[in-house]
Amino acid sequence: MPSGTATPRRRPALGRGGERALVLLGLSAVVIHLVVENYVRPQPGTSAADHLASGLIPVGILAGVGAVYPRLRPGVRATIAMTVGAVGIAVGVPTVHYLRHGGEYAYHFTGLVALAGGVLLLLTGPVTLWRTRRRDGSRRRRWARRSLTAAVVIVAVPVVVWFVVFPVSLAYIYTHTGPVLSTPDLRVPFRTVTVTTDDSLKLTASYVRSRNGAAVVLFPGRSRADEARMLIAHGYGVLLLDPRGQGNSEGDPIRWAGAADLLAATKYLQARDDVEPDRVGGFGFSVGGEALLEAAAQSTAIAAVVSEGAGERVGEANVSGAARLLVGPSQAVMSAATMVFSNQRPPPPIVDRVGRIAPRPVLLVYADPGIGGESTRQPVYYAAAGHPKAMWEVPGSRHTGGLRASPAEYERRVVGFFDDALLDDR
Repeated sequence: MPSGTATPRRRPALGRGGERALVLLGLSAVVIHLVVENYVRPQPGTSAADHLASGLIPVGILAGVGAVYPRLRPGVRATIAMTVGAVGIAVGVPTVHYLRHGGEYAYHFTGLVALAGGVLLLLTGPVTLWRTRRRDGSRRRRWARRSLTAAVVIVAVPVVVWFVVFPVSLAYIYTHTGPVLSTPDLRVPFRTVTVTTDDSLKLTASYVRSRNGAAVVLFPGRSRADEARMLIAHGYGVLLLDPRGQGNSEGDPIRWAGAADLLAATKYLQARDDVEPDRVGGFGFSVGGEALLEAAAQSTAIAAVVSEGAGERVGEANVSGAARLLVGPSQAVMSAATMVFSNQRPPPPIVDRVGRIAPRPVLLVYADPGIGGESTRQPVYYAAAGHPKAMWEVPGSRHTGGLRASPAEYERRVVGFFDDALLDDR
């Protein structure tokens, strides 16, 4: 080397030893949980064959990351480690949810391991950046390089979070969490019953017998005791249904499959001796309201529909103009991730289906602003629906809180709607 030439100095890269070992350890922790939840101990009523996409695709991606990681430049390695680490933490979130709320979760231990692996990966990123920083050149040049690196990081982190971490993490949490088992406070005797879906899942539900020959399925039901008591007081049979994967119901908590659960509940009610088969209504809330609109579009067995708080399905944000450049790609990633974790395609857009419910009546109820785009989507759904139809924006209501915000008017409108649809002229 010529005399006077400075020798570039770098911290030894951990990628050849310690860094690679830590990253492989973190990746392995997440992979173990994915394998256990999909193939070793899948949800009751499901098998490994039901989880081909949700297991093989993410495990394959993580294995590929582990294989190429040592060959990448430090900045890329750090970015990947932090990105996968953040998603790994999200993979552990359902475990924390069910442990905190006392729900059954067959793989608590591996979920906590995945969360720890995500934290390890997340911390490995900045450590890698620090240890591999260049130390040659003058102090001014070193600080100029570091300032440029910091600027790149400041720009890159929000981009990666918005287009990768947020949509993938939300999709995983959305498809792996739900309300835990609880006993509805109906203040009248009720039975715990089993509803069997067409794909052979056994769903739990609470049922109060009908006194007027009509019945309504509430979906999801466990948290809607107030609405159930309102209908019970008017003689309706009520079925409070736990969707698949929630409460004691078998299956994975796939909200896109809600229509199948509702159709099974409708068949159950039609077969009961206290219910006339053509006097079955549906009462859905939030995501359950979206699923109810799809179920009624598929089957004429649901004679009347009250949907409260239906908004945009995951990946269906309706944006225009320049916002599409920001929201569109993130929504596409979210939709793709939800398909993978759900092992199924999304249902058709609600706006394309709601018109098929006619001539059965539909009542759309919503809060403003609510959540999930309900205040903007409800007028769109109403315009697309056939007749008869009605829409009500509940003054002062929060999301699916219409009964609490305006109890007398809510009861008058909802019970009156079901009376007109299910009881009149009988």
